[in-house]
Formats: sequence, C-alpha cells, structure tokens
Amino acid sequence: MATYKPVVIQSLPKLGEKVTQDSLYWKNYKTPVQIKEFGAVTKVDFSPVAPYNYAVTASTRVHIYGRYSQEPIKTFSRFKDTAYCGTYRCDGQLLVAGSEDGVVRLFDMNGKAALRQFDGHTKAVHVVDFTSDKYRILSGSDDYTCKLWDIPNSVDLLSYKEHTDYIRCGCTSKLNADLFVTGSYDHTVKVFDSRTEKSVMTMEHGQPVESVLMYPSGGLLVSAGGRYVKIWDMLRGGQLLVSLRNHHKTVTSLCLSSSGHRLLSGSLDRHVKIYSTTNYKVVHSFDYAAPVLSLALAPEDEMIVVGQTNSVLNIQYRKHEEKNERVPKGKRRRPAYRIFVKGKDYMPKQEDIFVSRPVKDHLKKHDKLLKSFQVSKALDTVLEPSVRVKTPEVTVAIMQELNRRGTLKNALAGRDEKQLSLLLGFLLRHAVEPRFAPVLIHVAELLVDIYHPVVGQSSVIDKQFVRLQDLVEKEINYQEELLEVLGMMDTLFASMTRKKETSVALPESSNNSIPALAEQQTPMDT
Repeated sequence: MATYKPVVIQSLPKLGEKVTQDSLYWKNYKTPVQIKEFGAVTKVDFSPVAPYNYAVTASTRVHIYGRYSQEPIKTFSRFKDTAYCGTYRCDGQLLVAGSEDGVVRLFDMNGKAALRQFDGHTKAVHVVDFTSDKYRILSGSDDYTCKLWDIPNSVDLLSYKEHTDYIRCGCTSKLNADLFVTGSYDHTVKVFDSRTEKSVMTMEHGQPVESVLMYPSGGLLVSAGGRYVKIWDMLRGGQLLVSLRNHHKTVTSLCLSSSGHRLLSGSLDRHVKIYSTTNYKVVHSFDYAAPVLSLALAPEDEMIVVGQTNSVLNIQYRKHEEKNERVPKGKRRRPAYRIFVKGKDYMPKQEDIFVSRPVKDHLKKHDKLLKSFQVSKALDTVLEPSVRVKTPEVTVAIMQELNRRGTLKNALAGRDEKQLSLLLGFLLRHAVEPRFAPVLIHVAELLVDIYHPVVGQSSVIDKQFVRLQDLVEKEINYQEELLEVLGMMDTLFASMTRKKETSVALPESSNNSIPALAEQQTPMDT
C-alpha cells in the first residue's frame, strides 16, 4: 500500500500593505485606552517638562492627566462657557486657555483659581499660545483680531485686525519671540512680527484654515484646511512647497514627531496620516471610530493621544522591549539553536561516505483524519478558530481535497445548528475573495442543496443563508458593472487606435485621390 501524501496547501497571493520600518515603528502601540470626556475634545497639549503630563480641553473644563493615569489629577473648571485651546508654557509652570465668552485665563499649575484674566475680545477666543520669552500671550478670536498680552501687567500690548473672518488657529515661533502665525476662515495664513504694525507675510491656503504648525527650525510652516495640508517655505517669502491631499474630509489637527522626521495630520474622515518630511509621502495611518478633532504626541513618541467628536479621548502607549532575564547560577541552560542546526549546511566531499537517515514525516491532525477516511471530523478540525481565522487557506485546501475525493457532500451533511452556523460564517467572510471563491461558491451550492428541506427550523441559520444570498448578489452586480466598464474601455481604446491609423494613412490616400478626382472632373468640365 502506498504511503499517504499530506494535502498540499497552496500559497495563494494575498493583498496587503508593504512592511516597512515606519509600519513596524508606528504599529508598536498597545491596544488603545479610551476615556469618556464631558464634550468633544478640541485640544490636547503635552507639558514640555517631566513627568510630561498633558492637558485635555473639552466642554467647560481643562483636565490634566498624568503619564499613566486614566483619571484627571487636576481640573480647571472656572469657565462660564466652553473652554478652548488649553496650552502649556515651555517651563510647564503655567497654562493658558481661551473661552467662548472672549476671556483669556491664565492658570498656575500649583493652584486652581485663575492667576490672570485678560478681557478685550468681544467674541470667542479659540487660539492661545505663549511666546518663547515666557512673558507674553498670543490670542486669536472670532472678532477677527489677534492680540499680544503682557503677563506681568495684564495689559494688551498689540492688536491686529487684518483677517476678515474667524481666527481659529495660530502658533508662535520657538526661536523668535516676536514672530507668530495665525490662520483664519478667510482662507489666509498671516505671519506677524510684533516689531511691525502690519503682517509681514500672507499665504493663500484656498480653504478655511483649521490648524497651523511651525517647524522647530522656523524655516517651514504647515497649514491645514479643507482636505489639504500645505507646506510653505518661510525663508523664500512664503513660497508653496508641497500640497498634500490624502484625506477625504476636513483636516483638523497637525503634529510633529519628537524627531521632527514625521508629520501627523488628523481629519474628520477618522484617520490620522503620517508623512515623511523628506518626500511628504504617507508612510502609515491610524484608523479611529469617530472623527478626529485634536492630536498630540508625547516626547520620544511614547504615546499618542487623539481627541474625537464623540467626547472620547483615545490613548495608545508604546510597547516596551522585554529584556532577557539572566539565568541564575546553578540552573542548567538549554542548548542554543545553533547546536541543533550544526552541520546541516555541510557539503560532503568526494572521499566522504554519506549515510542518509530517513526522516519521519509528522502528519497534521486533519491529514491523520483524512488518512483514516474520517472526512467529517477532518472538516471540523480545520473549522476551529485557530485555523479558520489565522490560516483560512488551510480550510479551503481541505474542502478542495474533499471535493476531489468526492466526499465533500458527505462531510457537509448531518450537521447541527452550531456546526452549520460556523460553516456559514466562514463562507460569509471569505466567499467573495478571489483566491477562495471557486471552491467556496461550490460549497455554498452544496449546502443549499443539502439543507433546503429543513429551511425554517432555525431563525439563525435562515438569516445567515439570506446574508449569503445578498453577498453573492452584490458580488454579481459588481462583476456586471466591471464588465460594462471593461467594454467601454475596449471601445474607447479601439476608437483611439482607429484614429491613429487613419491619421497615419491620410497623406497617401489624399495624394492618390487627387489625380482620381481630377480625372473624374475633366469630362464633366469639357
């Protein structure tokens, strides 16, 4: 009797993203921790000094969270209306926030009440930030004005009213204390110098500007609005370098990685895109359950915090590399891997005597059952979660082998409600995949033929059959639409080819036709 040959599992092509260093780096985050806030999270800002707490602005409060705390360690709630843009100073000692009532409030991190209160705006203040000299505050409001405030004296130093719509974003330069940028819904980004009376630079973004970001070097400026993210060269007078359009909805927030080599953008399309700052191509993306309003990265990219419109704060921590524990003295160590593979790469010489030892093949569980003709149990084995979820190609290969043997119908018959539901669930997940469709569609037809007489006895099975029918009908409609498109393209390409042929053949035909026409016209003229 011939020895049993195991079922060959075909390695089918599978579409997937290319594994790069960026994908490995940005995928190295744990399962997100979600915290429910009192309202939409409009701003997240990390303290620049250890222990790197972060401020979360939502509704009428600014919560301060610790590095690993899931509840606020401090709360600033002295706001009469909605708070905006809670931002740390570069030393982490002070925090400033705007509000819907037009008041800018300054808080000491060691206290609860407002340390300073700046009145001067007539409408909501959505933008606040500290200048790099620590003694002034920038604010931008819906009254179309941006102001510079003096912290020690609580006075308005400068006021600019050059925008013609709401000012919803802004930032200050980390190198020059007199330089700051504002973005407005009038589609413009303006650069101001506090030593001048007017703006020194204006860039047309083309969409209402939702966020601006200045590189630490001060040479590049990033603006986000609409579906566009644009990079401007400040050293060339605000020249547009790159215009990115990778989001499907409005881009709401921008952020730089700790190294400055990656740019992050969050959008209402529930995605966070990561760009390389060398060629500005998307190297990775995160997907969230709700539109993204705010985004921040901790120092050294230790965690990423995202605020969403559904009042959820999404926190992902980076996984730490596990260090190998030292083996205690006196405990025997197991042989290293190199011991087991030693000599396997040795090439025998001419004078060597080679003795081969037969290697025993260990059959897998489904092969053992197939060898003993237990086809139903073999199918049950490959329908276990560890096989059907991680390696569905093994399940499909066993179904194909059973079909080749002519025992597939016997393996599918005689199943109870739980087993049949499991089988139908596998079909619903993989039936329309091109690599599995030829086998699974045949399995679906056999299931309909076998269990047609008992339809109506289980509502769960009936619903799964209906879902399977809808899935197949949708796939057929897609295929018909694709065939129509292919027909249109064939017609278009054929017409283009004919035009090219006629254009090439025109000179010869025209030259030959002129004498013929002359011959035809000569008798008529005479």
